[in-house]
Amino acid sequence: MSNEADGADLVPVDRLSYTEASRELDAIVSFFEQREVDVDVLVARLERATALVDELDRRLRRTRAQVEELVPRLDAMTTEGEAGDEGPPHAPQGGDDDG
Repeated sequence: MSNEADGADLVPVDRLSYTEASRELDAIVSFFEQREVDVDVLVARLERATALVDELDRRLRRTRAQVEELVPRLDAMTTEGEAGDEGPPHAPQGGDDDG
């Protein structure tokens, strides 16, 4: 993370992986806990932290919605699979073998 107050060299939050965004947010929180911060730096870091939190929340909500959509589909597949678990029909025994 840059020491610049303007944040011009920061990667846009939507291009960060979830882990990268989470780590950056942790670093900002640690920065606040360890120092007295210049107001300009404080504002820039708070804006960045807000953007990170918003992006992480958006991703979690999207993932939750995808899971909530997928679970019923998986349940339906499982139910259909259980109904057809009787297996293939068996061939008659004895057949044409003479020997």
